[in-house]
Amino acid sequence: MGKSLTVITGASSGIGAATARAFSGSGHPLLLLARRMERMRQLELPNAMCRAVDVTDRSAVMAAVKEAEDAYGPADVLVNNAGVMLNNPAAAQDPDEWDRMIDINIRGLLNGVHAVLPGMTERQHGTIVNVSSIAGRTSFPGSAVYSATKHAVHAASEAIRAEVAPSSVRVIVISPGFVDTELSSHITDPDVRANYQAAEAALEGGLSATTVADAILYAYRQPHNVCIREIALAATGQAV
Repeated sequence: MGKSLTVITGASSGIGAATARAFSGSGHPLLLLARRMERMRQLELPNAMCRAVDVTDRSAVMAAVKEAEDAYGPADVLVNNAGVMLNNPAAAQDPDEWDRMIDINIRGLLNGVHAVLPGMTERQHGTIVNVSSIAGRTSFPGSAVYSATKHAVHAASEAIRAEVAPSSVRVIVISPGFVDTELSSHITDPDVRANYQAAEAALEGGLSATTVADAILYAYRQPHNVCIREIALAATGQAV
């Protein structure tokens, strides 16, 4: 019997790309969603449907999931990884950046859930992995809105988990600290970006994206009657 369909958002780089490699290596067909099509194609993974989809476009997410399910069978795994971090002190930040983080980190995540959860509950089988952050467990200066969006990921995940537990659907939260990805390059304020990247450099970049992907695959591989509700992981040298 073949492995089940895995849907991964934000799959063009970082944790998303590493997770795609990990699940592909385990034999899963993939639906990879991101805005950068060429980056997904460059992964050159077998049985991987790549679609240039913005997760804030609910209808596009749902259409892509339906197309992949028609080709590979029902989605049994969703890794909600797409996210953006635009750290800046609240008094100085352009509210458009607040909107972008809220749209991608919260609405985009919920769009993914909406696309797969009804089928999972009907089949009474499935796993949703929501990628949050250490910033979803505590807040830091300059990260008011980013932390708020990641706290929202935790809150939504806990509520959805309780709702779908009777249907044997698992909801898992992955909360990394500093990870060696391009996430910090999104920060628009040069001073804030430089300070954040200096903290990353002090930890030699922090965790590798592959380490986080391995944690996601580990949690998924547990017997289906075991739900690892959260994995919080960070470089040993990261103090907070």
